[in-house]
Amino acid sequence: MSILPRARWALVILAALVLAGCGAKSINQVLADPAKYRNTTITVRGTVAESASIMGRGAYRLTDGGQGLWVITSGGAPRTGARVNVTGRLQDGYDLTGFGSILKLPESLQSALVLIETSHEAR
Repeated sequence: MSILPRARWALVILAALVLAGCGAKSINQVLADPAKYRNTTITVRGTVAESASIMGRGAYRLTDGGQGLWVITSGGAPRTGARVNVTGRLQDGYDLTGFGSILKLPESLQSALVLIETSHEAR
């Protein structure tokens, strides 16, 4: 086998490895280590559990198994029950941990992550 066909195969294998690492993440993966994904562009897959749109803007809750993540969109939200891949930036929606002693909130409600959508695609 000459050098040129070997180089092509190496390039194909390298591209496959890169694309495998860039695929959609599960919500569980993102919530297990949010610091790894915060303020970066990621793609998440799931099913729309709740959605609301007003004047072309909206929000929807994407679920995958028992985990959920709120998505904020400047376009309309997909319908409830839709299976989608959503690309966007993971950000802190709010952080009330500094008020924990005053508000007495459960730990799960003291902060929240949201995905600021740049695009979504139905699967």
